[in-house]
Amino acid sequence: MLDKFGIAAALQEIAALQELKGGENRFKARAYRAGARAIGGYSGDIGEVVARNQLTGLRGIGEALASQIKQLHLTGSSSVLEGLRKEFPPGVLELSAVPGLSLTKIRQLHESLGISSLAELQAAAEAGKIRKIKGFGATTEQSLLEAIENHKKRASAGRRVHIHNAERIAGPIIEYLQTSRSFQNASFAGSLRRRKETVGTLRIVAAARNPRKLIDHFLNFPLIVRTVHRDENRCAVELLEGAMVALTVTQKDRYPVALLSETGSPAHVERLRALADKQRITLDTSAFEALSLSKRAAIVIESEEDVYRRLGLQFISPELRENEGEIEAALAGKLPEDLVTLDDVQGMVHCHTTYSDGVNSIEQMAQAADALGMQYLTITDHSPTAFYAGGVTVDRLKRQWDEIDEVQERVGVKLLKGTESDILADGSLDYPDQILEQFDIIVASIHSRYKLDSQKMTRRILTAMRQPVFKIWGHALGRLIERRPPFECDVEKILDAIAESRAAIEINGDPYRLDMEPRWIRKARKRKIKFVISVDAHSAGALNNVRHGVGIARRGWVRRKEVLNTLATKSFQKAVRPV
Repeated sequence: MLDKFGIAAALQEIAALQELKGGENRFKARAYRAGARAIGGYSGDIGEVVARNQLTGLRGIGEALASQIKQLHLTGSSSVLEGLRKEFPPGVLELSAVPGLSLTKIRQLHESLGISSLAELQAAAEAGKIRKIKGFGATTEQSLLEAIENHKKRASAGRRVHIHNAERIAGPIIEYLQTSRSFQNASFAGSLRRRKETVGTLRIVAAARNPRKLIDHFLNFPLIVRTVHRDENRCAVELLEGAMVALTVTQKDRYPVALLSETGSPAHVERLRALADKQRITLDTSAFEALSLSKRAAIVIESEEDVYRRLGLQFISPELRENEGEIEAALAGKLPEDLVTLDDVQGMVHCHTTYSDGVNSIEQMAQAADALGMQYLTITDHSPTAFYAGGVTVDRLKRQWDEIDEVQERVGVKLLKGTESDILADGSLDYPDQILEQFDIIVASIHSRYKLDSQKMTRRILTAMRQPVFKIWGHALGRLIERRPPFECDVEKILDAIAESRAAIEINGDPYRLDMEPRWIRKARKRKIKFVISVDAHSAGALNNVRHGVGIARRGWVRRKEVLNTLATKSFQKAVRPV
């Protein structure tokens, strides 16, 4: 019998083997990966779901997948997985990660030398055995050694994972750690806790009664494919998805300092250590002691707040620990203590429905916002020029507004009629003025002609921002993280114009956008510009993007009062009304 972690690991292996088969099997692989995410992220008792035959009620799980999950849970094996394993040589998943090793060559290596792991491949190549296999030769052997070395370097560095995927991967690990009797506490650390856009190594810090036993327990996590490092208090592993995870385990009394040390950027932590040295304090994961001239006095540390306080600093929130002025501000007592929080957000802004390219209806979006306890929800479907996204033409607006009025009678959340209006090439907005003036809210965004030179793009945005209607500059610089860089423009000049006009700036919570960058947010703050934390939601589930937007806002030092959608409904409506 397998628990949910073992089931998720088996589904991930099926997906990886299906991908190796190629062709139409790649579609099957996607389904199994989705199933692995659904099972791994399920918070309830998977055994009860199986017993009640309710697996198909979980998102992304159909009858065929449910059958395999039930097999895995009840018997520990899967007919699909066993069949796939018979089609491939042992160790194929590990070996296929090495560039230049095709499936055919992996079979040859196994048949000729019994190679079924990376370590065996490296040993055989170093011993000069590979060159003796027909079709390989000395040059191929040397190339494989170089490829293995490069693969190890890449694996050690870790591929970067978008923040929402990092959360998805790390969450079940902490849940798994909690199943150990030695477990006491755990938290995300590193760039994930600092809410960076992407994460290289997923860092987790834990407290345990017996650190060694908790590490032993962790190394049995079913999704681990390789242990990179292990000592008394730390280990690093590679997961089946390719993500790297580093776990630090300490005794409970050392946990706050360990968490602090593993959370801040290297530069931030180094600055803290320098401050500690000046005060004759040892700051590390094994001790935190103040040294007076006459005696050594132990300091009781129960939280990170205690550490900062002992160093004479205001508490520095994890999102700010980048050595970008936060330590100086904390020393001077000028660090904002009212950074915006998730609880401060009163309404969901920038939401799409089936009227453009959303997957849920107005009513479904409204019900989801209601369930989250929101006061208001803005319906901001695309404008006509965004034809590729089903932009709403003027004649369809009347139909949409009528439907909003109808749905309003059935939900508690206040529905606001808005648009995500394209900023056209000449800087005009994509509806006639008499229509723009009738909206409750306007998000103005660029969706085309990203490659205009900086001067033309700057002029385009300045023209839009200076228009008399109030508007919110949507996903400001148009970036798609790791896919499309921000477009070129004079951001400082645009911020100056916004500061003098009727406009605010969106902090976009879509995990593939997270636009603007924190450095620009901080420059906007200096100009007293207001913000809106948006979800850019194209589905009901994407309303949860708000937490990513809040994370980026906090990294930009944004305070509660600087965010318009921390206002109650009437105050928000008044603040964003176009005229």
